[in-house]
Amino acid sequence: MAGAERQSRGALPFASAGAALFAFALLYFLYAYLVRFGTSVPGTVFPAVLVNVLLFSLFALHHSLLARARMKARVQRITGSTLERSVYTWIASLLFLLVCWAWQPVPGALYTLSGLAALPGYGLQGLGIVLTVLSSARLDPLDLAGLRPILLQRSGGDPRPMTLETGGFYRLVRHPLYLGWVLFVFGAPQMTMTRLVFACVSTAYLAIAIPLEERSLVHAFGSRYREYQDRVRWKMVPGLY
Repeated sequence: MAGAERQSRGALPFASAGAALFAFALLYFLYAYLVRFGTSVPGTVFPAVLVNVLLFSLFALHHSLLARARMKARVQRITGSTLERSVYTWIASLLFLLVCWAWQPVPGALYTLSGLAALPGYGLQGLGIVLTVLSSARLDPLDLAGLRPILLQRSGGDPRPMTLETGGFYRLVRHPLYLGWVLFVFGAPQMTMTRLVFACVSTAYLAIAIPLEERSLVHAFGSRYREYQDRVRWKMVPGLY
C-alpha cells in the first residue's frame, strides 16, 4: 500500500515534467526550423540526407508503435493506466528533441523569397500555427501532454471516455493537426535544402501513419468513424490526400 501511495504522489510531478518537456520540444522545434534550418551551408548532400532519414525513422518507429492499442495495453500493465500517456509523452518529446538537435544541414536552397513575395509564405506558416492551436484545443491539450489522467485521478473524477472530434477544422480534413504541420513546414519563404528535407521526410511519415492511425480509430469507434470518413473525404490536404 505504501508503495502505491508513493507512486501516486510521484505521478503528478512526473506527468508535469513530461508536459513541460513536451512544450519545450515544440518550442525547440520552432527555433530549429526557423533559425538553424534556415542557414544554407556548403557540404555533401547524401550523407546528411541519410542521417536525417534515419533520425526521423527512429522517432517515427516509436511514435507509431506506442500509439497502437496493443502496445498501449502493454505499457499500462507496467505503469498503470494513468501514467501511460505521460510515458509516451516523455519518450516522444525526448526523441523529437534529438531529431531537431541532431538534424544535419543539407547544402543548397530550393528558393529564397523576400519582401512582398515572402508574405504568402509567412501567411501559410501563420495559418498552420493557428490551425494547429485551434485543432489541439478541441482535443484537450492536457490530455495530449499526459496530465489529464493524473488530474482526474487526484480529483476523484471518472476517466473520460474517448471522444470522436468531428467539428471545427475536422469538417475540412480528418487530420487538421497534420494539415497545420504541412502548411508550416512547406510555407517557409526561404526554403533551404535542410528545411526541404525535414518537410518532405516528416510529411511522408504522416502520410504513411494516417492509415495505421485510422485503423485504430475504426477499431475504437466502429461505424461512427466510417461514417465520418465518408462525410469528410480528405485525410490531410484538401484536394490532394
